Amino acid sequence: MLLEAVQYLKDHHENPRSLSLYGQEKNLGTWAIAQINLFLHDIDDAFIAKGDTILTPKRFDPKAKEFVAGVGAYDRVMANPPFSEKVWGYEVWSNGDPFGRDVYGCPPKAYGDLAFVQHMLASLKPDGGVLGVVVPHGVLFRGGAESQIREAILRADLIEAIIGLAPNLFYGAGIPAAILFLRKTKRKDRKNRILIINGNATYQPETSQNVLTDANVRTIADAFRNFKDVEKLARVVTLDEIEKNDFSLNISRYVQTDADIEAVDVSAEIAKLKGLIATRDEAEVAMFENLKRLGYVC
Repeated sequence: MLLEAVQYLKDHHENPRSLSLYGQEKNLGTWAIAQINLFLHDIDDAFIAKGDTILTPKRFDPKAKEFVAGVGAYDRVMANPPFSEKVWGYEVWSNGDPFGRDVYGCPPKAYGDLAFVQHMLASLKPDGGVLGVVVPHGVLFRGGAESQIREAILRADLIEAIIGLAPNLFYGAGIPAAILFLRKTKRKDRKNRILIINGNATYQPETSQNVLTDANVRTIADAFRNFKDVEKLARVVTLDEIEKNDFSLNISRYVQTDADIEAVDVSAEIAKLKGLIATRDEAEVAMFENLKRLGYVC
């Protein structure tokens, strides 16, 4: 992601040396690969800390030229944290995060997704900071503690856009993912509104894995930039409507594509249910017949 930030500026004929790049990685193998990758691309002004982002967050101190404990304030934050992490630091956060990042609540023990999101929110500059984070769809509609955190973040009007992606785009993960975009300060014309993009039908199917072509990316990116309704792709939704839906952000509830319509063919599902009921009844009759023969049923 740091390399892509540099490449973006190069592609737009801007100076990549204007960037200050920082990261943190718990897995030492991944940390080493990132460092080598940056070196091979002649990027010597990027700094990646080693350590657990949730339990031991680090920020770069430009005066000391080293990382210290704490949470930084950045213009842009990008991340693809582990999906539904089970061991993320619940025991610590349940007693209050020492770094004060649990503003909107403590996530459940079995799902650490919203701990990462809250860490990133805390890492944004208050004016102009933007966050883009990849999350599993469950974050958008799961209940319990996550529902309470989601409601609090929505009421604070921090979510600017949600992009639902097609399934089987990521290596080793067939489930579809979503990208959340959050700002601490929204434009006036976007306050109390969220752009929801349903990209579940925007992809190129391949033999082993689906891919996003350049055209697919442009379609989604254009919808994101334009921030307006596009039939079967995007819709601007008010917070009032979301509140009426109990603060669920289930994408297909707000934007349906042909893929969604096919997926919820009610008559087909009813036919399947009837078939399953008939199979169950037949099995039940056979079971009682066998029990009678064995003398267990009068």
